[in-house]
Amino acid sequence: MMKFRFRRQGTDPQREKTKQELFAFNKTVEHGFPHQPSALAYDPKLQLMAIGTKSGAVKVYGAPGVEFTGLHKDTAAVTQILFLPGQGRLLLLLDDNTIHLWELVAGNAREVGGVRKEGVVCLQEVASSSIPGRPGIESCSATRVTVLLLLRSGDVLCVGTEGGGVHFLDLPHLSLRDSQLLTQDQVTQSLPEDYRCGKSLGPVESLQEHPQLPGKILIGYSRGLVVLWDLSTRHVEHLFLGKQQLESLVWERSGNFFVSSHNDGGYSMWAVTSDHPYTHQPVSSTIPYGPFPCKAISKILWRTTQLGSPLLLYSGGMPRASYGDRHCLTVQQDKVHVTLDFTSRVIDFFTIHSVEPDKAYDEPSALVVLLEEELVVIDLQSAGWPTLPTPYLAPLHSSAITCSCHVSSVPPKLWERLLNAGKAQQGQGQHGNRSWPICGGKNLAPPTKQQELLLTGHEDGTVRFWDASGVALTPLYKLSTASVFHTDCDPGDEPQDPGSDPDARQDEEDEEEEWPPFRKVGCFDPYSDDPRLGIQKISLCKYSNKLVVAGTAGQVIVLGLCDERSDHPVDVSVVDLLQDREGFTWKGHDRLEPRLKPPPFGPGFQPLVLVQCLPPASVTAVTLHAEWNLIAFGTSHGFGLFDYHRRNAVLARCTLHPNDSLAMEGPLSRVKSLKKSLRQSFRRIRKSRVSGKKRPVTTPTPTSKVQEANAALAEQEDVAPIQRRIEPRSADDSLSGVVRCLCFADTFLRDGTHHGPTLWAGTNSGSVYAYALEVPGVGLGRAERGSGPEGSCAEAVLGKEIQLMHRAPVVSICVLDGRGRPLPDPYEAAQDLATAPDMSNAHSVLIASEEQLKVFSLPKVSAKTKFKLTAHEGCRVRKVATVVFNSAAQEDYSEHTLVCLTNLGDMHLFNVPALRPQIRYDCIRKEDISGIASCVFTKYGQGFYLISPSEYERFSLSAKVLTEPLCSVQLDRPLEPTPASDGTAAHTQANGTHRNQGGQAEGQTDEVQSALSSPAPDTPLDSPLSCADLTLDSTGELTVEDVRDFLTTVDEAENNLRNITEEDGRSAGILIN
Repeated sequence: MMKFRFRRQGTDPQREKTKQELFAFNKTVEHGFPHQPSALAYDPKLQLMAIGTKSGAVKVYGAPGVEFTGLHKDTAAVTQILFLPGQGRLLLLLDDNTIHLWELVAGNAREVGGVRKEGVVCLQEVASSSIPGRPGIESCSATRVTVLLLLRSGDVLCVGTEGGGVHFLDLPHLSLRDSQLLTQDQVTQSLPEDYRCGKSLGPVESLQEHPQLPGKILIGYSRGLVVLWDLSTRHVEHLFLGKQQLESLVWERSGNFFVSSHNDGGYSMWAVTSDHPYTHQPVSSTIPYGPFPCKAISKILWRTTQLGSPLLLYSGGMPRASYGDRHCLTVQQDKVHVTLDFTSRVIDFFTIHSVEPDKAYDEPSALVVLLEEELVVIDLQSAGWPTLPTPYLAPLHSSAITCSCHVSSVPPKLWERLLNAGKAQQGQGQHGNRSWPICGGKNLAPPTKQQELLLTGHEDGTVRFWDASGVALTPLYKLSTASVFHTDCDPGDEPQDPGSDPDARQDEEDEEEEWPPFRKVGCFDPYSDDPRLGIQKISLCKYSNKLVVAGTAGQVIVLGLCDERSDHPVDVSVVDLLQDREGFTWKGHDRLEPRLKPPPFGPGFQPLVLVQCLPPASVTAVTLHAEWNLIAFGTSHGFGLFDYHRRNAVLARCTLHPNDSLAMEGPLSRVKSLKKSLRQSFRRIRKSRVSGKKRPVTTPTPTSKVQEANAALAEQEDVAPIQRRIEPRSADDSLSGVVRCLCFADTFLRDGTHHGPTLWAGTNSGSVYAYALEVPGVGLGRAERGSGPEGSCAEAVLGKEIQLMHRAPVVSICVLDGRGRPLPDPYEAAQDLATAPDMSNAHSVLIASEEQLKVFSLPKVSAKTKFKLTAHEGCRVRKVATVVFNSAAQEDYSEHTLVCLTNLGDMHLFNVPALRPQIRYDCIRKEDISGIASCVFTKYGQGFYLISPSEYERFSLSAKVLTEPLCSVQLDRPLEPTPASDGTAAHTQANGTHRNQGGQAEGQTDEVQSALSSPAPDTPLDSPLSCADLTLDSTGELTVEDVRDFLTTVDEAENNLRNITEEDGRSAGILIN
């Protein structure tokens, strides 16, 4: 009878249908700023902006929520973008010398929230072309494209090349007009003899069409020559004999003159007259930041205004010796001269102005500057030219992201207070009040029913709050913790609010009188005042408005939300996690010294209590229970429990092993420790090989062969699929005392009849500590302390201690109620926002380690069920979350599911509490360690992970909950349907992945697994998927386990596949106090 116990049952069609209604994997939208941008364009008719990247991606943005994304097949940098105004078409020049035409096409009608959405459009490539080289020469630099110009007629594309020639292509088919080719020789013949001098004119640097006379093109050559060419008559109309190397050209609106910028940091104005075919000298030449050598002015714009002088804008031109390393853009109008000083390189810029032909003036309203790390928009109609806050494309990495946290269903009151705090911050800065100028398209997505928050912790000690309710990730509010401490920088250098200190305003006015008149613009600041400020863990209670942030130097700060400015002192408590244990000496960084009198705190979250862990190691876990006024925190040395209402430490437990010396070294010593760990790993591999070679080789006999065959048959019948042998980890492994997870729960720990507050902690060595808590007025202590003194304190007593057999790190702990559902968050059941937990039946605890998932009954802590993920799948658990999946077909049906992200980048879904596998999806490349480490799940089946330092990829595992762009654009041409063989539109994302339509259920078959395969592993290094420069992990830094995943040799893998695991009959060791 026993031989049939592992046989698989047939698939249930009804269950497969239910899984399809619950689960579907989609990568939906990319939040943040495009990684490594390289080109910029704007369509003034449709009011759309396009950004190209070095990885070959193109992203089109309009009003908030209007986004389109495309990716070229070949990973080549986008060097230039042109819009065909009003048509929804884009021309892109790539670094591989190809020209591509993309256009907005009609997508299939979508049903969203029961409403059918018509007119949805998507971006698709329709044609491509390249300029042919000379016959017999495969690659000729003479035909390499340097610049593109689209004529106002919209049917001709002018292409300038390195060889000095200008080609003409018909649109939209990108066919070459051989008869109208303009070669450099044709231009040279028109030059006077004294200008020729046998020198080449150089590449074509700029092409500009006459603003009033269509078909007349200004052609600028690198040597300095500018030619006015008549396309209709095909002859040179005028020559401007410049002698300084040319960088760019721009027409004045009337066409009476144009401006050229040069590599010596100067610009010149040239009058366009028909009196003489040659112009030898410009009307005027200026080097604005001379007389010393200056850098080139790479681009210049001239915009006319009706009420004042023209507006001159140019990038570069800084004095080489003094400010050659600055990234600047200058704006001049009359006597007003401002040098915008950015923290990253200027890629391109444009102005939003009137393009109507009947208007006599440009009247620029806004300046849009694309930088290497952010997008800055300047309001040109307001006094002082302030910046406009961006509703999207905000730089997530203004300081490096170190952790993140998602909050679903934010209460309206909290949302409103966060908005007001954010507006108060913007009012203190130099922000304009105008609306966002890039507002093309229409967002068809239904309004969000619930508000969602994404919190990101940063290296500079800030926590940023983002509106993650829709497609546009909008910044709401920024919290800074640096003001609580004395940092490594000079206190006199710390930034202050300009409105709060009159002396600071006077200093700024004095600085403005200096030359050049710099003004710091933008929020990207990659430098941290003190690396110890870095935020490692965040926990927010949305009902009590309490926030806990923990940092790199052992600081844990409890904050409360306040609508008014306050200058209250911050209470400081110190918790020693070593508990005077002998033989340990901390060799890492010092703690951050708190300020005795910190500066006033603005509206928003304000610090209440600072808890300092000793030794000041990085905080690896934190949790908050606002209903009990308790916080728990853990480091590599142990964990502590603190009552922030009564300001007293309740518990401090050391988890160090006697041989765990690595935990006493700070992060600065980790390089040496990592080398040591790698060396030990290689020694173990070498030892296993040697021991394998020393095994005696026996000559097989016929009897032994029969015995082996019988044994093999018996194993096939009695044992489930082949499992990999899991070697128990040594208790002496480095960092075994690291606290990986903490959990509060109201459950049964002492006996099966009385429930009360408990605290659970899991460590890197597979140890789980469960403490029974006595909180004044809560649970067991309520009857006893009902008439007790008000100053009574919380207490913690060790109830159970569990040691997992293989000592695998504990990733997550979750207590399940009598129905097998996770316990609700604090205040949810009390405020009738969630179903009250079942306290009549026995509870259980779900413990997820890196190797297996296991459910224990409470209070006896006996194993009920388990799933050995590492043994079955050969992977290790990295992230775990309990998620509620709502059915797309039945409104009132939902399931609680355990979602596991592994080190291979795939998602495994299990039902709770039976731990039966439901489905598996490939999500992240296994080589993308930082992407896996940064993943965060939402409560209802979505998630985020970093695909670059500045971009989050948003995905959904739910068939019902989906956040994706649904938008339409009114074009001057009829929309063409999307060609698709199966009737569905392939939605190409910029990271090269496709949106899965349908998301079929997988069960246990391998065919579906292959159909849900991840992107090809040979992704180029400059792709957005390649983010090896991130320093982000579940503990804020790369762990030894992350590196060990890549140390498995072929021999070891084969041995693992051949080994059959021993019958796991032993239960976890339990110590009951």
